[in-house]
Amino acid sequence: MSRTRSPLLVRGVVRAPGDKSISHRSLILAAMASGPTRIRDILASADVQATAGALRAMGAEIPALSDDFIVHGRGVASLHSPASALDCGNSGTTTRLLAGLVAGLEGRVARFEGDASLSRRPMRRIAAPLADMGAHIEFEGADGHDGLPMRVHGRPLSAITVVNTHASAQVKGALLLAGLASGSGVTVREPQRSRDHTERMLQARGVALTVAGEDVVLLPAQTVNAVDVVVPSDPSSAAFFAALAAFADEGVLRLENVCLNPTRTGAFDVLRRMGVRIDVEDERTVGGEAIGTLVVHPASLQATAIGGQEIPRCIDELPMIACVAARSVGETRITDAGELRVKESDRIRAVVENLRRLGVDVEELPDGMRIVGSQSSLSGHVVTHGDHRLAMAFGILGAVPGNRITIDDPACVSVSYPTFWRDLAQAIGPASPDSDQEPAVTSRPKPLVIAIDGPAASGKSSTAQWVAQILNVHHVDSGAFYRAITLLALGTGVAPEQWTPQAVLAQAHRITWRLTERSVLPLVDGTAQDEAMRDAPVTRQVSRVAQMAAVRHWVNDQVRAAGAATDVVVDGRDIGTAVFPTAALKVFLVADPWERARRRLIQRLGRRPNDAEIAEETEALVARDALDAAQSAPAPDVITIDTTTVTQEEQVQRIVALAKATRDRLRGP
Repeated sequence: MSRTRSPLLVRGVVRAPGDKSISHRSLILAAMASGPTRIRDILASADVQATAGALRAMGAEIPALSDDFIVHGRGVASLHSPASALDCGNSGTTTRLLAGLVAGLEGRVARFEGDASLSRRPMRRIAAPLADMGAHIEFEGADGHDGLPMRVHGRPLSAITVVNTHASAQVKGALLLAGLASGSGVTVREPQRSRDHTERMLQARGVALTVAGEDVVLLPAQTVNAVDVVVPSDPSSAAFFAALAAFADEGVLRLENVCLNPTRTGAFDVLRRMGVRIDVEDERTVGGEAIGTLVVHPASLQATAIGGQEIPRCIDELPMIACVAARSVGETRITDAGELRVKESDRIRAVVENLRRLGVDVEELPDGMRIVGSQSSLSGHVVTHGDHRLAMAFGILGAVPGNRITIDDPACVSVSYPTFWRDLAQAIGPASPDSDQEPAVTSRPKPLVIAIDGPAASGKSSTAQWVAQILNVHHVDSGAFYRAITLLALGTGVAPEQWTPQAVLAQAHRITWRLTERSVLPLVDGTAQDEAMRDAPVTRQVSRVAQMAAVRHWVNDQVRAAGAATDVVVDGRDIGTAVFPTAALKVFLVADPWERARRRLIQRLGRRPNDAEIAEETEALVARDALDAAQSAPAPDVITIDTTTVTQEEQVQRIVALAKATRDRLRGP
């Protein structure tokens, strides 16, 4: 007997975050201008934060990103070489645009670094034309490697005409910024027009720039005026919710304040061709960009062909379109999209493998894919490779009733859409929007517990502290209780080899704790002893104390009491298993022992350790791992994050996104 699936109802208004492309460029042009630039509704995502951080490192006065702030620009000449490498995170836009800017600043040098994913992405496409203009660019690593790390030396640049074989807004933008910074003329010719935000934003700031056919011409000796910016919603982000509305059985979704730049609306055109009704309301022009509200209705989806000149207009949305094709009637073909292979992941292979894993009839092509649609229920586990577009595309597909799709790294959406999961939950409305039934009365929600575990030196405590700060909740470092009681045991004068659980716990009455503004603080005889608790003698013996079952029970009781009093982020051994087995969110941090040893030594020594030092510390950590194995095993329902090749900021952003989604799920947004 077949079961009839429940209908999918969508309703309400979605206002996607600010456009990522415009957000990056708003910061860069504000830093290059002379005078104040007011920026509103910027996308404060990980990628845009990378651009802000890099500009600050070059001397720009960029305040903390918020919904409304002012950048006080002091002109291009004020920008200097950064004192340390520019950390671009996962942002190719940050890397390519700022490489162009640095190349045009005579005498400036910058080393560009990124995460493992970004480091694999090709940079020669900007390096070659910038070198032709006169810049000097060095790639580090093996011969033939053209990714990060990369060092850019700014030099006097010559005028150039560049004929791009692939349409690329990032390459075009890098060349225009290089010409602008150096005062050189630049002409960029593309096979078809790529996104033109750079051109529009430069023209709005008084820069003499002409667009004729496929040519963009920047005249020499230009300056940038300060112009206020209101960042519209990102059409790439809004497109996911257009797909959600298309999947629906009932209702309508309104997507507000969407950027309708014609170089960015290809996905909406494709959806219309597949049968989706998308109406445009309140269309207007702000700062040279068309903006409007899209009203999207459910549809009977039909297959289509996507290729040729429309590909640059929907390149970032192709994973989403592929997921729509999986629910359409007929065969959809995507071609001429080889650029997808050098995005945050090889999106062609990743989309094909994930669709196939869910049960979709799909074929990988050299430059795209072939998808045969079906109404059958889909189930399986999606591997995102940390790619935000894949997580969102399959998240929308997973919202279809009857589909059972899990996603390995839902928090990676923070790169472009930090509130995606909350907005998705809100867009799927209740079955009776006009019901007059009173809402149920609920008691005060239980405190939220976020448990972070992992082996020694995996960064549990510092990560948990940062997560708690962002979430504005209290941080509980269970290790601090172990260190406090170890400090008291050392004070007895008894040799550690002779310690017994009873003797150690005899000092426990001297330890109390209190809630501070940000943390649960253990006190020894009523006083904070953080420095003494972190000293080498305590560090050497704390593992011995942590092996004592009676001591573990005492520490666990202290931590549970804190977790019962307030929302907490808790880190330490067996937090997600013995201490808080029902925690709403459990995260387990892992990393290669060598990398953990390297990080610990940098923190301890305040310098870069040599290989011999790392090897010795690695041996000690491995031995510690063996001792702690019983307590450092992850819970069955834990989310594991491998931090070997990601920055601490990235892992914090992922946990924060998971925590916010968990909190919204439990309590409502």
